Amino acid sequence: MSLPFAQRLDNVETSAIRELFKLLGKPGIISFAGGFPDSAMFDVAGIGEAVNAALAAEPGAALQYGATEGYQPLREQLAGFMQAKGVTGLAPEQLIVTTGSQQALDLLGKCLVDPGSKAIVEGPTFLATIQCFRLYGAELISAPIDGEGVRVDELERLIQTHRPRFVYLIPTFGNPSGAMLSLQRRRRVLELAVQYQTLIIEDDPYGDLYFDAPPPPSLLALSHEVPGSRDWLVHCGSLSKVLSPGLRVGWLVAPPALLAKATMCKQFSDAHTSTFAQATAAQYLAAGRMPGTLARVRQVYGARARAMGDALRRELGAAIDFVQPQGGLFVWARLTGAGGALGDGNELARRAIERGVAFVPGAPFYCANPDVSTLRLSFATADEDRIREGVARLAQALTA
Repeated sequence: MSLPFAQRLDNVETSAIRELFKLLGKPGIISFAGGFPDSAMFDVAGIGEAVNAALAAEPGAALQYGATEGYQPLREQLAGFMQAKGVTGLAPEQLIVTTGSQQALDLLGKCLVDPGSKAIVEGPTFLATIQCFRLYGAELISAPIDGEGVRVDELERLIQTHRPRFVYLIPTFGNPSGAMLSLQRRRRVLELAVQYQTLIIEDDPYGDLYFDAPPPPSLLALSHEVPGSRDWLVHCGSLSKVLSPGLRVGWLVAPPALLAKATMCKQFSDAHTSTFAQATAAQYLAAGRMPGTLARVRQVYGARARAMGDALRRELGAAIDFVQPQGGLFVWARLTGAGGALGDGNELARRAIERGVAFVPGAPFYCANPDVSTLRLSFATADEDRIREGVARLAQALTA
């Protein structure tokens, strides 16, 4: 039976990461593959209290249909959450609540991409972003990065050459790179937005997950320093990595005309994000529990990141190169081939599964010219002992 599928589906394929998860049922496997938080870090008691408070305060509103733009008490809490991180002049009406930040990206694709539209993304970048924008027909252009994030000299050259519809960046502890865009480069990105009148999309799901010193302010927080840049800036936020991905609560800040179009498209998608989830999140934020939750996850993830870095240096030595992450959930590494060790991330992933450890090879995170020597390791869901054991198995696979 042949069904008439939409031609745009020809531009995308199933996620390599989701396919990898099918191999993880093997007993005793240690997974560094997932990009999700550790469920043991969830503030179950606090979320339970927030659920009860939501039902007690406004049961009708929490269980009824709601406004597409979002539950107003949550919009107010999110605006305050952002203001506490240095974002000035953000009113609740300047953001909409989305079903996770992934929906925000999908709405942006619907609103901004025509078949053949050019868009610049980092190389590497979030795999789901590549798939999402390609689904709508975007021609993606890869901007190189280093340990300080996107190289702004190359970004400017690409903007001049291609005049893209937008530039998509994960400036803080990016997925998969873990890179943190420096303060100087952040200012330059905002200057480029104004100079070339190019929309910048800032995706920021990991910015609160720093281990020691806080990262530089978000592009949104810095925008008041660069006149006119707020007019060319979109910000996507999420509670998934810091509170619970199951709530599916994200938000989108955008210029008024774009926000209106995104709201219209959201009406076609899901009418509104779950009001029950929104009311729960609003009560949680209002209760003031988020700072304590963040302090705990920062401590745990920071210790795990250090354990993974130490183990990689000890077990793999010169055969692997990486920058020690200062936040987020990932180590982004490159196989050097030193000493005759394997230099192909795809082949290492296959061998590693056989030895009971899983990670994601880096090639799928590139929209063009993939570096097959790269790999992404998540330290979020394994404790320190499991991390050390998993890296030891990885070393065995590398030299097998």
